[in-house]
Amino acid sequence: MKVLVILAHPKAGSLNHSIAAVAIDSLIKLGHEVIFHDLYAERFDPVITHQEIQGEEPKDPLVCQHCTEAESANGYIFVHPNWWGQPPAILKGWIDRVLRPGLAYQFASDDNGGGVPIGLLKERSAIVFNTSNTATSREIEVFKDPLETLWKNCILGFCGINDVYRKTFSIVCLSGSETITVWLDEVRERVIVHFPFPHVEKLKNTTDTDG
Repeated sequence: MKVLVILAHPKAGSLNHSIAAVAIDSLIKLGHEVIFHDLYAERFDPVITHQEIQGEEPKDPLVCQHCTEAESANGYIFVHPNWWGQPPAILKGWIDRVLRPGLAYQFASDDNGGGVPIGLLKERSAIVFNTSNTATSREIEVFKDPLETLWKNCILGFCGINDVYRKTFSIVCLSGSETITVWLDEVRERVIVHFPFPHVEKLKNTTDTDG
């Protein structure tokens, strides 16, 4: 399986970076092919052009590379902080420019764009790891957890991806090393559960049958 890992946090050494590193390490140990992008380190340009909105192919080589890799991936992991109930602008721009019409979704041939889109990334799965300084109870009760709706319905579901797991780690600013260790163990366990390597499972089942 080819898994695309997208990290969006401006501070090197952040918890987000550690989460991405653990996720990548877990995927590699499972035998998956990993494509990794640190959007801030790459200085990904999030500003979509009018021409791209109209359907023209992006002219930025880096954006074209991301489009090709996003289309070829079987799974996705997104890692980012919760800022104002949204992803950082650089990741929102990545969504705008990479999950584009014809790649991630399309409308019926007789549809002028006002109908229900057809997701093109079906049979894929995704994990979204978020960090936050808001208590989970407050995020749900007061803000209605906008990232849950945004990722599962407005973005991934829109593109045809319904197998989505999302986890928020909070409150980061009050967490100690022991808590962070537990969180990173949870990241590793979730990646293993969500992206099991089929050959490993097949080998295990064969071994069990043979006694």
